[in-house]
Amino acid sequence: MVAKRRGRSREGHGRVSSALATLRDDLRAARERDPAAQSTSEILLYQGLHAVWMHRGAHALYVRGHRFSARLVSQISRFLTGIEIHPGARIGRGLFIDHGMGVVIGETTEIGDDVTIYQGVTLGGTGKQSGKRHPTVGNRVIVGTAAQVLGPLVIGDDAKIGAGAIVITDVPPETTVVGNPGRPVAISGRRVAGPELEHTRLPDPVAESLETLTRRVTELEHQLGAAGGGPESAPGHSNGKGAAGRPHVDSPEFRAPRDA
Repeated sequence: MVAKRRGRSREGHGRVSSALATLRDDLRAARERDPAAQSTSEILLYQGLHAVWMHRGAHALYVRGHRFSARLVSQISRFLTGIEIHPGARIGRGLFIDHGMGVVIGETTEIGDDVTIYQGVTLGGTGKQSGKRHPTVGNRVIVGTAAQVLGPLVIGDDAKIGAGAIVITDVPPETTVVGNPGRPVAISGRRVAGPELEHTRLPDPVAESLETLTRRVTELEHQLGAAGGGPESAPGHSNGKGAAGRPHVDSPEFRAPRDA
């Protein structure tokens, strides 16, 4: 009997120690990733931190079968912070929700360690199917402002989701996704120390394609001009005459003579 009590006591102490370590990681994440943070007391006022901590309590109730109590805590958190996290979502250590208003995280979402989420982000499901229907987000992922990540897809470690992107397919590790629908842009650079938070300065593959096309058209025009002696020889350039060399109706040959 005594041995059982000691075992339960050690188990309880272990859970408390683990919970405190997780809370310290959440504080560390806010301190490291928010340049505006001046002190721990200021960080304790962050609604993103409140939402994460209240979710951890709600999730503990959820996994123990207290579904109504878990939902009640999550709804109170939503009312106080403007951040909605379903109590069933599984969240790792060091999640930082910056500003956070309008963030929605669905029931079967799984989030790794040291993830950063900005305001207006949705980690949501598609359709009415049961089971796994929300994203799985790897470690050290950055999800930019107003990004929508939908369905049971996988976001690999160290990936970046650009602001306003709509992601509906898997994202490989160390890949940046931008646009609607989200298009991956491989990150060729080496891994930098600490998370890169300049998520607004991301490549735009559409703009790059248009720029390449424009540059190519300009090169072709110059080649045509050099081969034909000038831009007048380019197709469609009539120089006041029709395609067959006939005078155009607006050319001088068609103007009526003026009266003396």
